[in-house]
Amino acid sequence: MLAYTIRRLLMLIPVLIGMSLLVFSIVHLIPGDPAKTILGEKAPPEVLDNMREELGLNDPLIVQYKNYMVGLLTGDLGRSIKTKAPISQEIKPYLAATIELTFFAMVFAIIIGVNAGIIAAWKHNSWFDYIAMLVALIGVSMPVFWLGLMEQWIFAQKLNWLPSIGRANILNPIKPITNFYIIDSILAGNFTGLKEVIKHLILPSIALGTIPMAIIARMTRSSMLEVMKSDYVRTAKAKGVKEFFLIYKHALKNALIPVLTVVGLQIGMLLGGAVLTETIFAWPGIGKYLYDAISMRDYPVIQSGILVIATMFVIINLIVDLLYSAIDPRIRYR
Repeated sequence: MLAYTIRRLLMLIPVLIGMSLLVFSIVHLIPGDPAKTILGEKAPPEVLDNMREELGLNDPLIVQYKNYMVGLLTGDLGRSIKTKAPISQEIKPYLAATIELTFFAMVFAIIIGVNAGIIAAWKHNSWFDYIAMLVALIGVSMPVFWLGLMEQWIFAQKLNWLPSIGRANILNPIKPITNFYIIDSILAGNFTGLKEVIKHLILPSIALGTIPMAIIARMTRSSMLEVMKSDYVRTAKAKGVKEFFLIYKHALKNALIPVLTVVGLQIGMLLGGAVLTETIFAWPGIGKYLYDAISMRDYPVIQSGILVIATMFVIINLIVDLLYSAIDPRIRYR
């Protein structure tokens, strides 16, 4: 297991180098001039040229890429063209916001999706099975932006139960310590703020977690139906094992392998694809951070943000691979 883990970590190096080269090439194909974006279209040519020289945009692309990679090797993600701030420091609160949102979205998706899939397989061809799969089909097909707007309209405007935007109440701000507001409010003993943070998380978490929930429910149902046909399940049933324990103790563990794969992929997708949810709910996450950077032609931020997301995606896939052997003892890595 240790040797396999080390090999997979070493494989990160060529993957990330290839990703950085690909992102660097694509980003520099984006039309527009960062100098004009910063100074305006009416800026004098000599001022624009000075700005390009200051930003290193006049250097050949190979030189720009070399400088960027040298910075990465020293832990320097560069500086934002827009704010001049070090990206390694600037990106932390945005990344923490997205991780926090993704975590609660996946908790919602896993709890509802896995249990709905289990019960749908358990009660195969029953009314619950048909309703659960219909809801899952609607969940997969439902646009995130539409669901988010409907949530805001119903629960924030009409019922006034939950806030519609932001991470916390502006009248009771959370002092950033780790940039994870749930943890920071607990560390500060600010339990009123903790309540507000949880309330702000509910709507965007449901909006972001609906599609993964539907996918997980369908995968769990399919996997459970296959496992329920196994000989050991029939043997356990013949021995008089209660149906609840048969499902949750015996069948579920063997049905989790494909479900775990889906969960890992969905976490990676949510980390990099939450921009619609973050925009609708004014959630200051990395998706919105990258969207604003693209609008400003902020090359270093775009490159670094995508590279960070890619790194997390690969690490999540590695963790999922390692969890396979924990769930199924027959799986061993060498």
